[in-house]
Amino acid sequence: MARLLPPESAAAEAVAREIGVGVATLERWRSDALSMPARERAWTAAARFEAVLTTAALDEAGKNAWCREHGVYPQELVQWRQAATQALAEPEECRASPQQTKQDQRRIKTLERELRRKDKALAEAAALLVLSKKVAAIFSRDEDE
Repeated sequence: MARLLPPESAAAEAVAREIGVGVATLERWRSDALSMPARERAWTAAARFEAVLTTAALDEAGKNAWCREHGVYPQELVQWRQAATQALAEPEECRASPQQTKQDQRRIKTLERELRRKDKALAEAAALLVLSKKVAAIFSRDEDE
């Protein structure tokens, strides 16, 4: 039974059934992917995170062996780990304070009120323009007669 590429390794038959293609087509896609240099294979965010978790407890020799097996440079693992750490740290740092949230809500209400007022003024101006054109058309007909 053929297995697909790590880190999502699954039986080719199961994947073919799941996505609705033939096993032969899936095998051809697999061989095409394997023929590409490892540097050109794309790792999804979930796969990179899984790789970081898998290699976190390994010593340097274990990490290097894992990297050789999966076609990844050790430096990429370091970058992936830094990116994951940064992504996990950002939400706390980016979170707005309750005071900032209240100020933002007040500003939103003010801007919405101003937008409604300007919409009404624009509608009134459009109505006046239409009426003025109608009046001009009426009076120009009277002058012609």
